[in-house]
Amino acid sequence: MAVAAQPSIQNSLADTVGQFNGGYYKIDHRDTNALLSVTLQPNAPFYAQPGAMVAMSPEITLKGKFKFSFKKMFTGGDMAQSTFTGPGEVLLAPPIWGDIVPIHLDGQTQWNVGKGGYLAMTHGVVKDTKSQGLGKALFSGEGLFVHRLSGVGIVFVTSLGAIIQRQLRQGEQWIVDNGHLVAWTCSYAIERTGGGLISGMHAGEGLVCRFTGPGIVYIQTRNPEALSEWIQSHVQTSSS
Repeated sequence: MAVAAQPSIQNSLADTVGQFNGGYYKIDHRDTNALLSVTLQPNAPFYAQPGAMVAMSPEITLKGKFKFSFKKMFTGGDMAQSTFTGPGEVLLAPPIWGDIVPIHLDGQTQWNVGKGGYLAMTHGVVKDTKSQGLGKALFSGEGLFVHRLSGVGIVFVTSLGAIIQRQLRQGEQWIVDNGHLVAWTCSYAIERTGGGLISGMHAGEGLVCRFTGPGIVYIQTRNPEALSEWIQSHVQTSSS
């Protein structure tokens, strides 16, 4: 589906307050310590990643697990999720500092959300967790599974650092380091830095994703693997 052209790069920080069928939301402390506040009407459900709840009013009914199911992750089963039912208020947050951005699904466009990007969604959104195949998963930096979301409603994605949006015109391309991916609607191919499709099972640095429009790509300004290496190097330095 063709999309309207917009400025090549833009921040996605404007829509911090909104409504959905069954309630409304507010996102505070953008970019660094984002917090999602959701107010639900009676009998209205809301779904979130396990462990995302910060607080909730006592009227809320909660079903589901508080932690990830690693067994289901690696056997291909559906990941557990927490279901909150109103009336009442729920506060949600990602496990690390970053931003939260709402993505509005129109019933026509399917979104892909990478590893760690999914936080929560409203009723009406369909979340399907698909395996990419081992070779693609190893190189894309998205883990073994990618969330594919469709339907009508709102998906809330989260990041490490700020979230930047790029909207691609028909045939326009954009290359993204795989560690910075959050969500996308475009088709893409995995390449080594400098070009060339990955053709073998060879681990290495400098892997990127080449996106081709039309569509939208959300990226995060920080790379989790780079952060992990930075922390490890400082721990080793301090202990030596």
